[in-house]
Amino acid sequence: MKWIDLSLPITDPTWIFLIVLLIILFAPLLFNRLRIPNIIGMILAGVLIGEHGLNLLARDSSFELFGNVGLYYIMFLAGLEINMSDFKRNRRKAAVLGLLAFLIPISIGFIVNTTLLKYSVVTSILLASMYASYTLISYPIVLRLGVSRQRSVSIAVGATAVTDTLTLLVLAVISGIYQGGTGQMYWIGLAIKVVLTGALIMYAVPRIARWFFRKYEDTIMQFIFVMVLLFASAGLMEIAGLEGILGAFLAGILLNRLIPNISPLKNHIEFVGNALFIPFFLIGVGMLIDLRVIFGHGDALKVAAVMTATAITGKWLASFVTQKSFRMSRTERRLMFGLSTSQAAATLAAALIGHGIILPDGSRLLSDDVLNGTILLILVTCIVSSLTTQSAARKTAVEQPADNASDSGQEKILIPVANPDTVRDMVCFSLAIRNPNIKDNVHALSIIYDSDNPQAVSTGARNLETAAKIAASAHVDLKKISRYDINIASGIIHTVKEQNITSLIVGLRRDSDIKSYIIGNLATNLLRSLCCEIMVTRLTVPVNTLGRIIIAVPPKAEYEPGFRKWVEHFGRLGNSLERRLDFFATDSTISVLQPLMMEEFKSTEASFQSMESFDSLPSLISKAGSDSLLAVISARQGSISYDSSFERLPKMLGKDFTESSLILLYPEKYDESGHSLN
Repeated sequence: MKWIDLSLPITDPTWIFLIVLLIILFAPLLFNRLRIPNIIGMILAGVLIGEHGLNLLARDSSFELFGNVGLYYIMFLAGLEINMSDFKRNRRKAAVLGLLAFLIPISIGFIVNTTLLKYSVVTSILLASMYASYTLISYPIVLRLGVSRQRSVSIAVGATAVTDTLTLLVLAVISGIYQGGTGQMYWIGLAIKVVLTGALIMYAVPRIARWFFRKYEDTIMQFIFVMVLLFASAGLMEIAGLEGILGAFLAGILLNRLIPNISPLKNHIEFVGNALFIPFFLIGVGMLIDLRVIFGHGDALKVAAVMTATAITGKWLASFVTQKSFRMSRTERRLMFGLSTSQAAATLAAALIGHGIILPDGSRLLSDDVLNGTILLILVTCIVSSLTTQSAARKTAVEQPADNASDSGQEKILIPVANPDTVRDMVCFSLAIRNPNIKDNVHALSIIYDSDNPQAVSTGARNLETAAKIAASAHVDLKKISRYDINIASGIIHTVKEQNITSLIVGLRRDSDIKSYIIGNLATNLLRSLCCEIMVTRLTVPVNTLGRIIIAVPPKAEYEPGFRKWVEHFGRLGNSLERRLDFFATDSTISVLQPLMMEEFKSTEASFQSMESFDSLPSLISKAGSDSLLAVISARQGSISYDSSFERLPKMLGKDFTESSLILLYPEKYDESGHSLN
């Protein structure tokens, strides 16, 4: 019989994991009541249970393992959440904040370290560089409050790459000097390794990921694959002589376009990280903190106070100068300051490495006082960062508009799911174009013939369940509709009218001939009987791996009642996937399209090129590759934008666009009473 070992710290893996899970479960409940951010709660819980507190648990190899995973996860999620369109527009601001967040703290720190603390030049430089780096500890706060795509957040996240890279380069130079790497060949070798490793990661990761996501659609396999790329990138960066956090951050940026927010995979990645790995990391950081340093001898308290004051002052000045330089708001300044204040990853790495370097006289490059001061620095800056970020993020969430686009009435999207091969593509596409402010606006339909056998009924039910699971993994409730009817067209038409559907998405297999479908009885009946927006889609690749999005618009399309609706749908598609929208239309249509996109979808990159008629469609072949999406806006006969050339569209698309993903869209039209559906 196995007896419980009551000695402390606890070493039984079962009890260790149980205690950690209890902290992850109950700490947020307790600290939320005290209005303390969860991040601080996790760190304080680590202080309480660690060897400097109640000594319940020792910071063993399991905490180091999960801590590293959590740290990489934070950096990876930061890269994954960057809105690349916003980042391109704000890259100059991010570079400025990054340089200021490095230069100001390191300059002030060097002066303070040499004058007040009386440290040597090398020690002062390394210690000052530690003030400059920052870890996005409070980033989960902006994720939870839904402001991660704000301009100030993109700037602060982008600046991380600048400050941490420069800090780690200083660390690499100083550690290289004391490890015998003072020769010219050492520095040349280091530069070559960093350049080659960075080029390898940037070239290989997106290409391998795109191939894998197209070949394997199982979410579990995709998650494991993403973890492989994450740790491979981190490992390669460590081999090059830098810290793995830069590799993790770079991997997140490179996979950003392939894992959009509407992707179920994105939600799985965030769930695992926020539920387990990141809390483990935060608890592990807390276990390092020894609050008794406050009551120790004067030098330790003095060093800790100087380090903390210098780091916070430097980051505030950097945020202040950036705000004034680019005429940003005070709330944006506070958000940048909050995100860029917390010290953890690079700071702790530099402190531990510097503490481990023994000088010729037998002393350490960074003394015990600096190491203890670093731990207190981490605690105080994490508290300041979390409180400031939470306050600014809440204010930003209240001030920002609810959505990029206006609510288009009571939007309801219907996707028939007769073919199991198209269910995932259609659900993911509908999630990308839906208005997130309207609940229960995605419906899936399975039509059952009266004469169908039980196996067909079972297949329809499975398709509906599959669609519901895919939507649920993206936190969207999908309404399942199972209907008996005499044929597919009749079932769709009756469902659209009964449920007041505003948009119908019909999905074709990847090897389907769009020409045969459009001229068939089903499409003819739907177009004749329905007034709602109808999209006929043929996606040859998964939605998240789509590249360029080309939209061909006919003359006078702006006069159709459904014009604004389809513009909003493609605006959301470009925003969700972070892809550029290339519009080809007449000059008069562009004069309406461009202001509408600028007004409703400022964060979506779009280009506008003149095309006088659909006779120029074949010229788009060179622009539409195998990973491109070509969307052609058509019209029903009798509509104001209808032209006789539309009769040739199915044949043209079937002949010239065999490899690209296609959407043939028929805008909403007026019903028989002369009213639009809105």
